[in-house]
Amino acid sequence: MLPAGAALNDHQNNREPGVLAPKETLSERAQRALQERPNISVRIRIFFGLFLVFVLSVAVILFSLTLIRGIRGKMIFLEAADNLRFEIQGARRFEKNFFLYGTNLNDALEHIQVARTMFEENADNVKDIIGSGSYEAFIDHLIRYEELLHSLMKKLESEGVDFSGKRMVEADLRGHGAELNAIAKRLTDRERSAIDRIFTLYGRTLVIFIVIFFLLMIYLAYFFTHQILHPLTRFVGYTQRIARGDLSPILPARRYKDEFSDLAMSFNRMLDELKNHQEQLLQSRKMAAIGNLTAGIAHELNNPLNNITITIESLQDDLESMQLQSIRKLLKDIEVQTERCSSTVKNLLDFTRMEKPSFVPISVPELLNATVRLIKNEMDTQGIDLAMDVPETLPQIQGDFVQLQQVFVNLMLNSIQAMEGGGRLTLLGCSVDDGSVRVDVIDTGVGIPASQVSQIFDPFYTTKEVGKGTGLGLTVSYSIIQKHRGRISVKSDVNVGSTFSVFLPRINSERSGAE
Repeated sequence: MLPAGAALNDHQNNREPGVLAPKETLSERAQRALQERPNISVRIRIFFGLFLVFVLSVAVILFSLTLIRGIRGKMIFLEAADNLRFEIQGARRFEKNFFLYGTNLNDALEHIQVARTMFEENADNVKDIIGSGSYEAFIDHLIRYEELLHSLMKKLESEGVDFSGKRMVEADLRGHGAELNAIAKRLTDRERSAIDRIFTLYGRTLVIFIVIFFLLMIYLAYFFTHQILHPLTRFVGYTQRIARGDLSPILPARRYKDEFSDLAMSFNRMLDELKNHQEQLLQSRKMAAIGNLTAGIAHELNNPLNNITITIESLQDDLESMQLQSIRKLLKDIEVQTERCSSTVKNLLDFTRMEKPSFVPISVPELLNATVRLIKNEMDTQGIDLAMDVPETLPQIQGDFVQLQQVFVNLMLNSIQAMEGGGRLTLLGCSVDDGSVRVDVIDTGVGIPASQVSQIFDPFYTTKEVGKGTGLGLTVSYSIIQKHRGRISVKSDVNVGSTFSVFLPRINSERSGAE
């Protein structure tokens, strides 16, 4: 994975002296990091995998063709070797007939000449198979055998069948014939053995190729699963994260980019557009709330101003005759009404202010304990019991301490005001699987009707009595949580109570997506 700021630093170092580099947003840094990696596309990797299969298939085919050609040559030569041996055996049969019956000598000579022709045509193969020693011996026996047959023909023509020295020639001829037959038999036996070895090699090679194919298929299955299905699974996770409202960009985790990197960049552009539209929607909702603002301001400011005016008129009319205690009471009423106006203006400013929070690591138990200390007197006055179950081992969150404290003050004060006759306020904290910390603010108050739950975060919408709320507290809280990349939800039952759940990302899950 590329260092988060390495490419940015290189880019800034290449700037001209005195030129201030503009500050990049997280989305811009993510897009640049995704773009600057070397490109190794899925298409190329698929082509390479299929090319390996093709090369192996071609190798198997070429090997098979080579073996088949070799076997074909061996079979042709084996047939020639069998024919050679057959001709030698034919010559020997007619040789025996001659010595037994005095006939067929010409047939023996004809067979041996055919054998000699066949031997000369396959001399190189014969020499390779039986070796040079046996080859030379075969030639000698063949020549000597043919010479003896020729000498017999001459004896037969000059002296007749019963020529002198016949038995000695017969023994010599039969000895050479036996050697020729033995060498021819050895030739055919070795050639058959060679063919058997080729078939055995071919069978073993096919088994090896099958095993290699099987392993290659397993590798390609793993490859395609890892390179295609896993990224698709990650993108399913990204869509689920986006559906939960987390619009943080996808950052690079690999050292190269591919089609899924392009998809991640498209996702990031979509997320930028979603955030822009979300901000525009928020602004449009604020603009749409101007009508409510006018009525709210008129109601929230005119009433206390009228009370102040009436009180001042009373002071002006009866100041000389009024007792000091009565004057102080009227001044106290003016102070209360003035604070009421100030509170309305403050909440209105908090709602419209667009300043960004200052993020620091925050301990959730410390944040909630500090908030409880602020409203402790209010809880004691209203008779509220507090129960806290917030483990000290909760992961830290990243946020603006003051703004988050404002959120929980608003939620706790709402809960307290919903329990006029006393009740129990419960604070629960836990870590959830989506990489966030959850804080529940639970009360046993009057609850919120189901028809009004969807409206409680709208500006100037309140379920409290007139003069007890401005309708901006939850709206401001919702806006703050959104700036912290969190979310807030509510569950409520009338006359049972309400539960406000705040989800804030843990520090170690700030980076919520990688590609």
